[in-house]
Amino acid sequence: MIVRDRPSLLRLFLIVRGSVIVRIYPQLLLLFALSCLVITLHRAYPGSVPAMPSAPFSLLGITLSIFLGFRNNASYDRWWEARKDWGQLLYTMRDFARQTQLLEDLPDGAQPRRELLQLGVGFTHLLVDHLRSANPRGNAAAWLPPALQQQLPDSRNAPDLVLRHIGARLAQLRRQGRISDIEYSLLDATVGRMSLVLAACERIRNTPVPFGYTLLMHRTAYLFCFLLPFGFVDSLGWATPFATTLIAYTFFGLDALGEELEEPFHLHPNGLAIAAMADVIEINLREALGETDLPPLPMPVADLLT
Repeated sequence: MIVRDRPSLLRLFLIVRGSVIVRIYPQLLLLFALSCLVITLHRAYPGSVPAMPSAPFSLLGITLSIFLGFRNNASYDRWWEARKDWGQLLYTMRDFARQTQLLEDLPDGAQPRRELLQLGVGFTHLLVDHLRSANPRGNAAAWLPPALQQQLPDSRNAPDLVLRHIGARLAQLRRQGRISDIEYSLLDATVGRMSLVLAACERIRNTPVPFGYTLLMHRTAYLFCFLLPFGFVDSLGWATPFATTLIAYTFFGLDALGEELEEPFHLHPNGLAIAAMADVIEINLREALGETDLPPLPMPVADLLT
């Protein structure tokens, strides 16, 4: 996720990091070259390379803009929902740290509290790895007991495995009479909210925008932009390459931005900084345990926070 101060007007036009121009510049260069070729051939062979009326392009451009707007709204809703889910996880873990303070009043209660909060840290880091399955960070195992670490390679859903272990530990404390039914219900409800965040994130990751809709947008945008030179060749002349490239930058850019927002957990510059959020949760829970030798809060590197 890009984290930076608002740039000046001049720098706004020169920024590359976080811009979709990196993804679409080959298409723009190809369209610019095509526009130059169309102008040259139209002037040399006007009968073989005719100009097209511009009215259909106006109607198609308006329609395409509306559809791209709908698609990008749907993608942004996914990004915004993911952001809210991780915000919910942040305050749920802080609630969990506060609620487990009731264990401090028990004989040797500090140890089960530490175990539960360490499991919470492990769950958060495993959730990052689960959502970014191609890029595991591998720093979650240190927070888990050895018996649970051995089960991770065989688990299809490591975060859910940890939640089940937390639930089993709470049930054990209840069976031993160390916590009451009310206290158990309070803690178990908080674990349920963690599970809710896990399910919500999995829903976003596993349910993309329908492929047919995305395919329609791709095809229409490309056909529209690569036919533009034929509509402007008479009215704009040698200004056609610049006009068509500027229009294509808007349409190709919106299409590429929609693809990035559709996948909020990926490591592209416009993805959510869920690894940094997991580090913040780790710091919060370790501080709740009374630790003082804590790592610094995550900071962006070259304006990028992951």
